[in-house]
Amino acid sequence: MLLRTRAPAKINLTLHVVRRRNDGYHDLESLVAFAGVADILDLVPDEPLALHISGPTADASGKLDDNLVLKAARALAERVPELKLGRFMLVKRLPVGAGIGGGSSDAAAALRLLAKLNTIDLADARLHEAARVTGADVPVCLHPRSKLMRGTGDRLGPHLAPRPLFAVLVNPGVHLETRAVFGKLGLKPGEDRSLHEHPLFHDDLDHASYFEAVGRGRNDMERAAGELAPVISDVLAALSRMQDCRLARMSGSGSTCFGLFGNRIAARRAAAELGRDHPRWWVTATVLR
Repeated sequence: MLLRTRAPAKINLTLHVVRRRNDGYHDLESLVAFAGVADILDLVPDEPLALHISGPTADASGKLDDNLVLKAARALAERVPELKLGRFMLVKRLPVGAGIGGGSSDAAAALRLLAKLNTIDLADARLHEAARVTGADVPVCLHPRSKLMRGTGDRLGPHLAPRPLFAVLVNPGVHLETRAVFGKLGLKPGEDRSLHEHPLFHDDLDHASYFEAVGRGRNDMERAAGELAPVISDVLAALSRMQDCRLARMSGSGSTCFGLFGNRIAARRAAAELGRDHPRWWVTATVLR
């Protein structure tokens, strides 16, 4: 029986770079939400481990053997004796290398499917360890619900109550390497850049207070990414000009940006206008949860 799940886009509503550690990694604080747009992953059980990729952005997915879906499956197989595997079929709809965790979400989706096939609880430590060794953003994508992410992505807060945010996602077709953006940021080992504390998010916040707290956050990688890819500034400016756009910000290390709107109709209207004016950009209206 074929198993199927969605691998939704991960959006960093905030992204504070707290410090560069002496080991070269960076400690972050980030409020993460997940979009309604997603890749689709199927698993055909009882076949040798394999992966087939199709879809609009399949050609940009890179070498098959390097795909995080296979890496995650192999990592779990190393930790679970006699793990049942199968053939994965991935439909790529999300831009690649775009700051929205497409590959990480695909890997997390693979782990969820394997957990279902093998009757492994999603809280199983082996599942989370496989996610951690696969990639920094994979653990937060295992349960695709809004939460705070800290450290290198290894410290996750509890799931936050759903507060739908109406958004437009825009990617100008520029691939940015996260390593290059961190390099442009230029923090020295041990350097602390926590200019102010990250806003607090909890279930007692009403929708207006939640939105206001998002606005008080920032993306510390936005300027560095914009220097590497100036078109990011064009995207942010275009989003900001849209009627009823209340906040425009970059997600992750770029180059996807998002605009938050007051309602679904305003978001859809803005997406239609941006898509018409910039036909080479990937533009979609969605809901972040």
